[in-house]
Amino acid sequence: MSSDWIDLRSDTVTRPTAAMREAMLQAEVGDDVYGEDPTVNALEARAAEMLGKPAALFVASGTQSNLVALLTHCERGDEYIAGSSAHTYLFEGGGGAALGGIQPQPLRFEPDGTLDLERVARLVKPPNVHFARTRLLCLENTQDGRATGPEYFERAREVADRHDVAIHLDGARYFHAVVATKCETGEIARPCDSVSICLSKGLGAPVGSVLVGPEAFIERARRWRKMVGGGMRQAGVIAAAGLHALTHHVERLAEDHEKAAAIAALVNARFPDAAEARTNMVFIRRPQAEIDRWIDRLAEERVRINGARWVTHLDIGADQLERIDRALATL
Repeated sequence: MSSDWIDLRSDTVTRPTAAMREAMLQAEVGDDVYGEDPTVNALEARAAEMLGKPAALFVASGTQSNLVALLTHCERGDEYIAGSSAHTYLFEGGGGAALGGIQPQPLRFEPDGTLDLERVARLVKPPNVHFARTRLLCLENTQDGRATGPEYFERAREVADRHDVAIHLDGARYFHAVVATKCETGEIARPCDSVSICLSKGLGAPVGSVLVGPEAFIERARRWRKMVGGGMRQAGVIAAAGLHALTHHVERLAEDHEKAAAIAALVNARFPDAAEARTNMVFIRRPQAEIDRWIDRLAEERVRINGARWVTHLDIGADQLERIDRALATL
């Protein structure tokens, strides 16, 4: 897409910054399947340190990271609990069931983006040959842009411990939650057994995610990564982009939250109460037929949307808000 477009479809559409490209160009590499890529090793160490976990594993995508986590935590015939619109349940091709024989047990998210922990506890199956074994609780942060702070995860840990269940956090936009709740980078992760963070969403790297957790867990996960085709060779070229993002792009996420709030205000100025900003996302409350018309009309103004969820990112500059306002005037 030409650079004069404003692309609000997702924060996955970003292009590497000049500094990120330079880091990729200068990356020292080796064969990561042998554990010999120094840049991958540095990325894994940095992610583990930031989230307060002993070890980490660089993988190709968030879907692969969550899949490897499911396969590592669970055996065939086991069960995981997840939100009914969670990425791990709804948007990852049923990989846990298809490749691991792991049964999902969905329940609806609460309005604040959390799972009701009392309902979670009631869904844990008792020991009985008739039931799948409930082994894992999958949480999500942020969830549809809603950020949840550390206190909820501490309570989730108490419930999980009472029922001998592990916790995996799909933290694709983990650092958005950290910035929004103003906590330390490892606080949300601390009660979780494993966490997946995505480098190619708000952080702006071109590819990759990192799975963090205990050393023994990550060693098992490394074998599953190989089995699902995730072993990479001179991966330091792409790991350098992720390392740059973790070093330089976390604090700036607050700017994306501010831009989302500004866009929501522009929409509401023309369509009262039609928009709600949550971290770096704007949710539009209009009839679907009207949203469909907006997609075509805004495209004529070189603003691209994907529906009712608009997402800000590092390629959306503050100077583009005026263009967005002019485009909204044509609706």
